[in-house]
Amino acid sequence: MHRFFKMTSETRITEAMKTVLARVETASAKRKQELPKLPTRLVAVSKTKPVSTIIEAYQLSQRNFGENYVQELVEKSRHEEIETNCPDIRWHFIGHLQTNKVKKLFETQNLYMVETVDSEKIAAELNKHWNPTEGKKLKIFVQVNTSQENSKNGIATSDCCKVVGFILKECPNLEFAGLMTIGSIDHDLSKGPNPDFQSLLRCREDVCEKLSLPIESVELSMGMSSDFEHAIEVGSTNVRVGSTIFGARQYSERRASRHSRRSRKSESGSIDEKIANMKVTDT
Repeated sequence: MHRFFKMTSETRITEAMKTVLARVETASAKRKQELPKLPTRLVAVSKTKPVSTIIEAYQLSQRNFGENYVQELVEKSRHEEIETNCPDIRWHFIGHLQTNKVKKLFETQNLYMVETVDSEKIAAELNKHWNPTEGKKLKIFVQVNTSQENSKNGIATSDCCKVVGFILKECPNLEFAGLMTIGSIDHDLSKGPNPDFQSLLRCREDVCEKLSLPIESVELSMGMSSDFEHAIEVGSTNVRVGSTIFGARQYSERRASRHSRRSRKSESGSIDEKIANMKVTDT
């Protein structure tokens, strides 16, 4: 029975990956011609999912994976099977980051990007503790709270130039890669494009104009399982897709309570044994 469930689950992930990649390609082809011609990066959000599912997605040529929790990310990245089977994996941290977790975060193997820099303080802390290997800077996105909701993290749109300018001037170990937003959860597309995504587009224009940055060098990270196609069409170059690939998540009572308090802050963490102990299962 266990083997049958595992095979069925893996077959579902394979089919889901192929479907999502096709949807990404179709949406990319619909992107407006006047927007920068940048490739779209798919970040597979593996929060609470076992190592075996990550390896399967990796074997399908998926390289970018996102995690919300520092401890889970560190443990997964150092898991023997991940190190053996996924040598070129690129880990994205996509959860809210506190300054006291930065050192722990940097224990991650193959950390590629931090997508949730939401203050000069966090940027300075990342810059302080990042040790560039062969001059390799840490890629970061600045998170913008375009919907102005108290439940979401991110800087105000009016602070974009200030925070990005600080990173460019004061954080030589960081590479400013672009802007990120989550946006409103229930936007009705029949009423037009998501205004939060449009707000991030304007933020990029403002940043590029005032800081003399080429627009092609500034990515936009927006779009998740429920809205990634629309996000790509209007200009997103980085989408975070989790449940559509790996299935819905189930949480232990303690984590479910914590998750509900953080609901929708980002989509996107312990290795297989800890997941089992927490009674977190794939669905």
